[in-house]
Amino acid sequence: MNSQSSCAEVELKGGLEEIALPTYKFFPGWSILGIAALAQFLSAPGQSFSVAVFKDPMRMSLGLSETQYSLAYGFATIVSACLLPFIGRMLDHWGARIILPIVATGLAISCFFMSQIHTLGSLYLGFSLVRSLGQGALTLISVWMVGEWFEKKRGRATALAGFGSAFSVMTVPFINSWLISEYGWKTGWIFHAVTVAVCLILPGIFIVRNRPEDLGLHPDGIDPEQKPEPDPEEKSKRPLITATIESWTVRQVLRDPTFWKLLSVITTHALVGTGLVFHQIALLGSHGVPTNWAIRMMAFQAVCATLLMFPAGWLTDRFPSRYILCFSMLCMALANLIVLTMPAIWMVVVYTFLLGITGSIFRSTATVVWINYYGRMNQGSVRGVAWSMMILASALGPLPVAMSIDYFGSYNPVLYLFMALPLMAALAVWSAHPPTLFKDEKPATEPEAAN
Repeated sequence: MNSQSSCAEVELKGGLEEIALPTYKFFPGWSILGIAALAQFLSAPGQSFSVAVFKDPMRMSLGLSETQYSLAYGFATIVSACLLPFIGRMLDHWGARIILPIVATGLAISCFFMSQIHTLGSLYLGFSLVRSLGQGALTLISVWMVGEWFEKKRGRATALAGFGSAFSVMTVPFINSWLISEYGWKTGWIFHAVTVAVCLILPGIFIVRNRPEDLGLHPDGIDPEQKPEPDPEEKSKRPLITATIESWTVRQVLRDPTFWKLLSVITTHALVGTGLVFHQIALLGSHGVPTNWAIRMMAFQAVCATLLMFPAGWLTDRFPSRYILCFSMLCMALANLIVLTMPAIWMVVVYTFLLGITGSIFRSTATVVWINYYGRMNQGSVRGVAWSMMILASALGPLPVAMSIDYFGSYNPVLYLFMALPLMAALAVWSAHPPTLFKDEKPATEPEAAN
């Protein structure tokens, strides 16, 4: 009898252990969000705004020309773009808990390697490492973590993580400038190596978890079974969020026309936005805008993009992404119309504000749309493909502006082109209706039902 009673108690206890879920007073997703923001901040060693401060000191120390230095950086940008799909695939397979410490360690070592560069060949290798691991992998890991831990609040969470990147743009160039002027460019790279190692490796190992389900939780910390289902009319007005079990494979995504319509927005933003900012001083100067104004407008654009990022994320959680992306393209087209005509010099403020709006939407809605449309399971691979094309478009951005002034002696031809491209992208993304693959066929990863 005692034996039977004991067995029953063991069975009951085992059953309770199986169904018991851990309780958390504080949703761990907010800690993951903080690390994602920190990762975006510490992606600076591979970002253009940070590398630009090192350009002249390194170039003169190594005895390189402007062309040699720029070609090395351009080559590294292409390498980063080509590696992103593979990094995304590894991220989907292993998760951020493994990949983040590896990438952080690699970036720290790469920054130290940059401090030891003596030849042009080593500069090519160093730039390729910091661009691929910083600007590429670390940013991808950050948005991947946010996408896994948040769903209904994904737009706002992505915007909050994006503040890490915005704060990096505002502070790192000044930190670099002070370090280089006081201690030299080699010490500047060593500082980045130590900072990345200290701030990212251990949190990645001990704090990061890949998904809320690993802890018995749900995205946003909300159990969908305990939340009342909205009425059909209200649900139809909300943005699409594809269920995890209906996640698309990369092969399916590449066959979907909606993917290419969405891609037209981010590639247009990268191409046109980079071209305009890269040549902003000369472009605005052709309309009589003083150089100091043009430089201040860059800072004003960054401030506008930062301040508007959270409202853009809030809208992303409430309205279909295609409408918001369409609006951003119309803003970009209008900005090009203003700089093409420039009816008054003060209109440069409106031009910069419009570019700031597009930047805020690009960092929120355009980041969230991939996981919302195509699901969580392969989000790293899908984003990796999309972002690689975006980076290539960004690398090409300054070229048509330079060709316009060299071959036509005017910026007007390229401004007409830069005005037409966003309009075409706006038309395309307006018709980018939610994908319908799973209404007609099974997902490729779904096992067949047993007969």
